Amino acid sequence: MDATIIKRNELLAGKVIKGLASRNMTGYYAADADEARSIALALIPEGATVTMGGGMSVHEIGLVEALKAGEYHFIDRDEMEDKRAAMLAAYDADVFLASANAITEDGVMINIDGNANRVSAIAQGPRKVVLIVGMNKVCPDIDSAYKRARNVAAPINTQRFGLTTPCTKTGACSDCKSPDTICCQFLMTRFSRHAGRIHVILVNDNLGF
Repeated sequence: MDATIIKRNELLAGKVIKGLASRNMTGYYAADADEARSIALALIPEGATVTMGGGMSVHEIGLVEALKAGEYHFIDRDEMEDKRAAMLAAYDADVFLASANAITEDGVMINIDGNANRVSAIAQGPRKVVLIVGMNKVCPDIDSAYKRARNVAAPINTQRFGLTTPCTKTGACSDCKSPDTICCQFLMTRFSRHAGRIHVILVNDNLGF
């Protein structure tokens, strides 16, 4: 990565981290995937029950593999026949892993969900939430964050899942009511009442969608 981009990301991450702190959330900056994984593992005590919502970024930094290889109780919904049980287990987990569809420069996160298991667990339930967020998801303000979530993250995910929404064909949100829509619930995380619950690891990389 170009040195000027690295410097820009460091400075921008510092601004986001200050914004998160003002919202009772904790931010970290990782220079690469390895450092991001190390920070995340330091936040997860051995023996903890860990689960996750959909989050390509969590996989991309090698965190899932590290948890499966370590002394953790990792609940992998992809390996469970009872998907509902796997989703419900998230609400009583010690640690919930996810990403964000977008985050503003002052620390507000935007997430869109189809089944609501991911956004509901971020909002309430798990004792600790750790989000892995690439710097490609940082947006200037809430309006641009919503636009990124709807016009970048959502169309890519509908294409990835093979759905038949209008955005799968056009690549842009049409505010549809398709039976396949994944834009069912929107979560804006602007403050945490519980200090030490939400941790955001910003990674100097393009992660997820």
